[in-house]
Amino acid sequence: MSAQPVRCPWCGSDPLYVRYHDEEWGAPLHDDRALFELLILEGAQAGLSWYTILKRREGYRAAYDGFVPEVVAGYGPDKLAALAADARIVRNRAKIAASVANAKAFLAVREAFGSFDAYLWRFVDGTPIVGNFAALGEVPPTTPLAETLSRDLKSRGFGFVGPTIVYAFMQAAGLVNDHLQGCFRFRELAGAR
Repeated sequence: MSAQPVRCPWCGSDPLYVRYHDEEWGAPLHDDRALFELLILEGAQAGLSWYTILKRREGYRAAYDGFVPEVVAGYGPDKLAALAADARIVRNRAKIAASVANAKAFLAVREAFGSFDAYLWRFVDGTPIVGNFAALGEVPPTTPLAETLSRDLKSRGFGFVGPTIVYAFMQAAGLVNDHLQGCFRFRELAGAR
């Protein structure tokens, strides 16, 4: 029997969380649709655990028409009411309204920069920042760079993008590699772009 790889302790042993840790979290993400989905889900997570959102991700994908930003930007009152009644997602009206505003802001950023990816990755000069943390307690809840990105997103009309949410987004999208030094993904993602 082969030994289990060493992982960041936050993912525990739940198969859904382990798969997310092993395959997604911290891997550099450059697909605009996937970045939009992640941004909306991180905003939905505010005040909740990421695991709560992860368990509902497929429901979110169905409720939000696959997170196609052009579609979400066009949601009107009827769709907003349907989302607020949809048990597959977190039914917070402010978060739902922000998702539509964020879709519109996302499209404006894409228009201005060619892609949301180009806009986002310029904050780290195209290369992930490596955290080099040995213990979970060393990982900060936010950073000055996350605060800068948060301010910029807010100035462009995004909501639910406070510094802590933005830092979680940066970690998940691989702009920062905050896998712990002893985690097998830390080494795998070293030098990733």
